[in-house]
Amino acid sequence: MNDVLDTVLRDLATEGDRLDAMVAGLTEDAWRTPTPAAGWDVATQVAHLAWTDEVAVLAATDKEKWDEVVMLAIGDPDGFADTAALAGAEAAPGHILARWRTARALLQETLRAFPAGQRLAWFGPPMSPASMATARFMETWAHALDVADALGVRAEPSDRIRHVAHLGVRTRDFAFGVHGLEPPTEEFGITLVSPSEEVWSWGPEDAAQTVTGSAYDFCLLVTQRRHRADTDLEAVGADADRWLDIAQAFAGPPGEGRSPS
Repeated sequence: MNDVLDTVLRDLATEGDRLDAMVAGLTEDAWRTPTPAAGWDVATQVAHLAWTDEVAVLAATDKEKWDEVVMLAIGDPDGFADTAALAGAEAAPGHILARWRTARALLQETLRAFPAGQRLAWFGPPMSPASMATARFMETWAHALDVADALGVRAEPSDRIRHVAHLGVRTRDFAFGVHGLEPPTEEFGITLVSPSEEVWSWGPEDAAQTVTGSAYDFCLLVTQRRHRADTDLEAVGADADRWLDIAQAFAGPPGEGRSPS
């Protein structure tokens, strides 16, 4: 296994453990606390993570069952993930938590054992194990934020969010495309300051169009957990400015995002 995959899987496990600790001791009523995602309570958030981890394992190990999931997605591209999450959330909290623990442990094993050089099928382009682990980290981190917001818990930022920031940068062209826009031909220069005050950079140093600001705010933006107006991000150039209005690091149709506070 390569060092990149090992690092992402280790950070994914840590992020999952943080969310697990947040919900493990909750009462039944607390599991039903509404989160910032409309129509989703804490149970729905965890059930969604369990389902997505399970589906990622199917994509790597069981083509027939994976194809069944793809057909469901084709039949309801805008709602199939919500349907699965809401259905899963109907179970007892103990069952939801046990299901997620099993799924995320199996995902770790599956990605560690996946043949080097091969790619997993997914709802978008096929992904390397490291890319899949990064996507799972992004979702785990983002949905954990929703749970923390619902419970009034402070989710302390860490430099593990570099995985989210990297994914947010790499999905720039996807964000334009999913909005029916032609992606810019030039690279942007992106400079972000991490929670530990490290400076993370992508793109040419002399880029004409740039994005600068807090890495944490950037990650909140590309996961659509905060409105652009509630971040410190600054863009130079029309295309870079437009990107900050439509950025999304997750697959699927354009998200609705969050309203400004």
